[in-house]
Amino acid sequence: MKRSRVLAVLVGGVFIVAVMSLNRMLELMQGAGLKQRGETPAGQDLSHLQQKIDRLEHLLSDNNRLVATLRDSLLQRKAPWETGPKDGANGVQHANDLLDVYDLLPFDNPDGGAWKQGFEIRYQGNEWDEQPLELFLVPHSHNDPGWLKTFDSYYQDQTKHILNNMLIKLSEDSRRKMIWAEISFFSKWWNDIDDQKREIVKRLLRAGQLELVTGGWVMADEANSHYFALLDQLIEGHQWIQRHLGVKPSSGWAVDPFGHSPSMTYLLKGAGLRDMVIQRVHYAVKKHFAKQQTLEFLWRQSWDSSSRSDITCHMMPFYSYDVPHTCGPNPAICCQFDFHRLPGGRVSCPWRIPPQPITEQNVQERALLLLDQYRQKSRLFHSPVLLVSLGDDFRFVESSEWDAQFSNYQKLFDYFDQHPELHVKARFGTLSDYFKALRRRLTAAGTTLPTLRGDFFTYSDRDDHYWSGYFTSRPFYKRLDRTLEATLRATEILFSLTTAEMRRYRGDGHLVADFPAHQHFQRLTTGRRSLALFQHHDGVTGTARDPVVVDYGTRLFHSILNLRQVLQSSAHWLLLLDKSQYHYDQSKPFLKMVTPDPITSFKMILCSLFLSLIIFNPTEQLRTSVISIVVDSPDARVVDAQTGQPMTAQISAVWEEPTLASAEDFQVKNELVQSIKIFPLYSSSEPPLVRVSRGPVFSDITSCFRHFTHRVRLYHLEGHAGKSLEISNMVDIRSEVNRELAMRIVSNVASGNRFYSDLNSFQMQQRRTLAKLPLQAHFYPMTSASFLQDETSRVSLLSAQSQAVASLRPGELEVILDRRLQQDDNLGLGQGITDNKLTASLYQLLLEDRRGGAQEVGGASVQHLSLLAHLTSLSLCHPPITMVATSDSQLPKLRPFLPLQSSLPCDVHLLNLRTPSQEVALLLHRKGFDCSSAPEPPLQCSWSAHEEVDTLIYLLYVFLYY
Repeated sequence: MKRSRVLAVLVGGVFIVAVMSLNRMLELMQGAGLKQRGETPAGQDLSHLQQKIDRLEHLLSDNNRLVATLRDSLLQRKAPWETGPKDGANGVQHANDLLDVYDLLPFDNPDGGAWKQGFEIRYQGNEWDEQPLELFLVPHSHNDPGWLKTFDSYYQDQTKHILNNMLIKLSEDSRRKMIWAEISFFSKWWNDIDDQKREIVKRLLRAGQLELVTGGWVMADEANSHYFALLDQLIEGHQWIQRHLGVKPSSGWAVDPFGHSPSMTYLLKGAGLRDMVIQRVHYAVKKHFAKQQTLEFLWRQSWDSSSRSDITCHMMPFYSYDVPHTCGPNPAICCQFDFHRLPGGRVSCPWRIPPQPITEQNVQERALLLLDQYRQKSRLFHSPVLLVSLGDDFRFVESSEWDAQFSNYQKLFDYFDQHPELHVKARFGTLSDYFKALRRRLTAAGTTLPTLRGDFFTYSDRDDHYWSGYFTSRPFYKRLDRTLEATLRATEILFSLTTAEMRRYRGDGHLVADFPAHQHFQRLTTGRRSLALFQHHDGVTGTARDPVVVDYGTRLFHSILNLRQVLQSSAHWLLLLDKSQYHYDQSKPFLKMVTPDPITSFKMILCSLFLSLIIFNPTEQLRTSVISIVVDSPDARVVDAQTGQPMTAQISAVWEEPTLASAEDFQVKNELVQSIKIFPLYSSSEPPLVRVSRGPVFSDITSCFRHFTHRVRLYHLEGHAGKSLEISNMVDIRSEVNRELAMRIVSNVASGNRFYSDLNSFQMQQRRTLAKLPLQAHFYPMTSASFLQDETSRVSLLSAQSQAVASLRPGELEVILDRRLQQDDNLGLGQGITDNKLTASLYQLLLEDRRGGAQEVGGASVQHLSLLAHLTSLSLCHPPITMVATSDSQLPKLRPFLPLQSSLPCDVHLLNLRTPSQEVALLLHRKGFDCSSAPEPPLQCSWSAHEEVDTLIYLLYVFLYY
């Protein structure tokens, strides 16, 4: 029986016993009073009895308070993930939710002594007599692909020296080991070294002295990044490793992202990883887990009722991943064992007690001092296997540091080995070494790790310092990131289809000679790596120095331009392969094949300019969209190139917008939500300039203020495109000082203190507004969606860029549009954020009714976007791509190119059609969706309620191998 049930029975039992006892006391007191006065019941003193009853009521009230105190005491002592009953079907333990931990914690932050954010750790000394402490010291060097310096500068100044020294120093002693995470740096270094050094790398990998962990192109941010980009940078890194080294990562290493998402763990598990290490978690959560000895757990997806998505996760317990905060709870002592800080070097210990070189004279004292820290840290875990990291940012640059760290620690390890009475076995290791030993110990003890659901946002490293600003910082580049992502995906798909069609056309597996496939593939690779590099936790986060941000932005912008050239060329060649120019083999009807993307290409003639438009729909759904182009005459006419019939069009003026702009209240009424208001939180002494436009395609209201322009537009379209309200902002706060600009959406939805925001556009996560937390703690990352709901209605805000979102009051959503910070935040950057730009943001607001509650999965309430919201978000993030061809081009009369004979099911998303070389990877994502709302009229696409999607969908790649 769960402790919660035991608690209920216990409290209920106490209450019943108390009531029965009080009733019995009342009877005895009544009887005693009657006997003492010799009275009969009919002549009892009612006044005296009333006094007794009042007294008993007072006692009963005291008893209730006692029961409540007992209940609260038990709840505070209860672990948030007590081992619950196992599911009868699969024997899987129910996972517990981090939301319950947040409800439980007081967030009071008392001083913990040497471990300031923790507590005093005690041990007897005999805990390891039967099971010796097994310690793995894991050397690492955290290399940011851009932060204070650009990627290239870091490589030239530090990273290449680290890796060069690694080859030498690991080869000197087979007991030495190291882990490496950032493949972007490793691949750049690989290109610079000769074959002899490459063979040494392979030998070190085979010997287990070097381990590549995670295997991503970067150590990615987990708050702002879209799961497309997270997966793409992981694929880019893993494919590079497989192609050049022939190994596969098995452990993840994420010690510097500012909070952690279960979406990332799902991708890692799918990539073949079994274990992972995380660091930046709210200090109060760490303290709680440390007290419960649950810093190691099985991280499970909220929507998964089985254990198939579980990944073993180790949470570092202390403040940082540097040496002072990894050997044990006392940083002043641990710093003495960072031998890079020996006297005379450039780095010293802030606690003013320097390390000492290990000698025969001091080895005993030094070893016992260090062992005490190891033992204290070990008491925070269930297993006697202990992981301790040895490293920091850009460590092991100089050869002298390698010698100082490895030689001094080896002397300490040798001392431990020579004194078995200490019951410790310490050695250098990798993550694989550690998790292998952990799994062996757990199996021998017959124990399993607890399970956990949820995410680790919003991160706080100390006091009330919540890291929520980076959810919005540098929104211009966050928007540029998503533009490159959409362009890259569209280019991947069109390039793959074009090359497949060429091979099928020729019949010999080769491409058309004039098609620049190699050049295009290089541009694709550069685009992938530019997007991947920006997913670094100081890239898309907006937390790098100004020159580094410019470097990132230049890479993003140039990649977009180059990919547009590939798009244009691929479309040109695809349309040249018109069926009128060659014979189709009807036994292989490519155009009738259920292929992964309904690409719609058609021609529109602008009579005034004599231009041809090629419009590419990069989604897997047939849809109606509005295409905007700029013409130089109001007399332009749009006709269908095949039928010659006029197409619905609306001519609108191009306004010279005010340099600075803002918004005013806008109200929409319908049956669902009686009132919706949208307005930026802004005050101005000047009235806005308001424009109202009406037409057959759309109607909108635009409000222009000094610091931003706010527009709300309704499209008069059939299908899901006409079901939502488009909101766009153009923000410019470059003249402001220490200012943030927010947009607030106010509704009458009775959402209480709960709302939902997405995690990496992959899943939805419930959020709770708690009075015990400060304002800045209530903002969470919104990659692409957030919603409020009650029993009858839902308001969904779908976003084309990542930003911070909160619900500070019931029925309200608040989005931070931009922020400007003049001073440094003392977190290492050394500057404020003052490089703001004129920045656009785009949203769709969707109003839906609801019938029914949340889906229950494994005892947890799970919420998803509706199918309509998924499709709306898809259109928002992947708009049609317009390519212009001049009238003198050699294109034949254009025709619609439709690889799909119909749309894919509504819940199946073509994530990518990626060309590694001559092969193609088809990536499909079947999305979870909310069934409590259904639009009227119904969506014009199907979906399947069965566990598996039609097998044919998963075999779509076959046509690519003709």
